[in-house]
Amino acid sequence: MPAMEPIVQRVLLTNDDGIDAPGLAVLEAVAAELAHEVWVVAPEHDQSGTSHSISLHSPLRISRQGERRFGVQGTPGDCVVMAARHLMKDAPPTLVLSGINRGANLGVETMFSGTVGAAMTGLLLGLPSIALSQTFSDRESVRWDTARALAPGVIRQLLAISHDAPTCLNVNFPDCDASAAGPLTVTRQGVGLVEGIDVLDETDPRGIDYFWLRFQRGQRENAPDSETAVVASKRISVTPLHFDRTDSSTFATLEAGLRGGA
Repeated sequence: MPAMEPIVQRVLLTNDDGIDAPGLAVLEAVAAELAHEVWVVAPEHDQSGTSHSISLHSPLRISRQGERRFGVQGTPGDCVVMAARHLMKDAPPTLVLSGINRGANLGVETMFSGTVGAAMTGLLLGLPSIALSQTFSDRESVRWDTARALAPGVIRQLLAISHDAPTCLNVNFPDCDASAAGPLTVTRQGVGLVEGIDVLDETDPRGIDYFWLRFQRGQRENAPDSETAVVASKRISVTPLHFDRTDSSTFATLEAGLRGGA
């Protein structure tokens, strides 16, 4: 089968697992099929859970790690800003791809995700952005082959659909062989699997206490069109995200209550 033509002029790749993460290597292979020019600007170390944060109180240091490849001592959001506004400022990216994350980003968890946060930072800068994640049931046996096989077609499908404005899309690949995966399905965020956050306390060899934070996950009720339900059914989910988090129901309640008390 002949190779398909690139459809993107210049793509920026980043992630939250770090520049040496296997998921980023997979994404680089995917991007090589899609873009004429591939740039990698990613955190030097794991930045999972950093959401949309950017560094306002500490300097950012950059290390060149190859042609159009840079490590940043900062967050995924920092990486997107440094790429678009500094490293690539004379020829900005035409697409931002973030991932491929080790593990799904579903429901409420997307609010904390550095993978999604990087894509949302791209959206803030007016760049079309896609976050990509590979679901797993065994952390030591992530199905990277599934993401590798499916991502090029998924990205081509999404870019073929015109939008009125830059968008941020959150894509999750199911934990199954690519041949068993169902079609790309538009989804809503839903609640996901996060039930809360635990604090684990430990003591180091010097007798000083330290703490770990850990998501508490479990089965929660998710609508059939939620990304959690769709990925569980072995389909590929894509959820369009935006910044407006206004709760319409509570807005109406507050508005009515304040009007009544005026």
